[in-house]
Amino acid sequence: PITAVRNVPDKPICITIQTIAYLCRHFWASFRKVGPNPTQRNSLGAMVEPKKFPSESFSDVLEANKRHVGQFSDSGLTGFARQGLAIVTCMDSRIDPLAVVGMTPGDVKILRNAGARVTQDVLRTLVLATYLLGVERVLVLPHTDCRMAKGDESDIHRLIAERSGVDTSSIRFETVQDQRAQLAVDVDAIRTFPLLPQSLVVAGAIYDVHSGEMMPVDC
Repeated sequence: PITAVRNVPDKPICITIQTIAYLCRHFWASFRKVGPNPTQRNSLGAMVEPKKFPSESFSDVLEANKRHVGQFSDSGLTGFARQGLAIVTCMDSRIDPLAVVGMTPGDVKILRNAGARVTQDVLRTLVLATYLLGVERVLVLPHTDCRMAKGDESDIHRLIAERSGVDTSSIRFETVQDQRAQLAVDVDAIRTFPLLPQSLVVAGAIYDVHSGEMMPVDC
């Protein structure tokens, strides 16, 4: 059996052969499991060769970041939501969540997906945000003129197939038929999620992408 060896004053530390063998087995098992670099395994666990960053395709982004670094002044921020707010909204590029609510970096946790849907991943993230990052209230904020509210699942699958030839029927896009009704369902999903604190305040609103107005909805 392997026993711990203490460092006794005036005596050298002794490492037994059994200890060395144990460490070697442990290291080799870990190496076989994750490889020399975990980032070199794909989602199926197979080793893949890392690809060089496509700098040419992202040249505008990299140049913009250089300018950003030159005027960066938020190094003192923490991951804590200073205003205690989390916003669940859509990935639509017309929405600037911070501007919509008049806040700045560091104030809000922002969760985005197609359609501003309250998915299991959103709930998982809110659990972390509420218990560890200062969130005390959540605003679910879908928007007008949303593609996810302009057709059902079959419409989206068909459109993608027509444009790209890719069959996406194996996944759900969580399309919306009635935005106000679905907003009430999503707000309730947060309110009733058993792992979230009962003190969490949850509300819903719809953002008008043509006027900039945020319209509160009774949920």
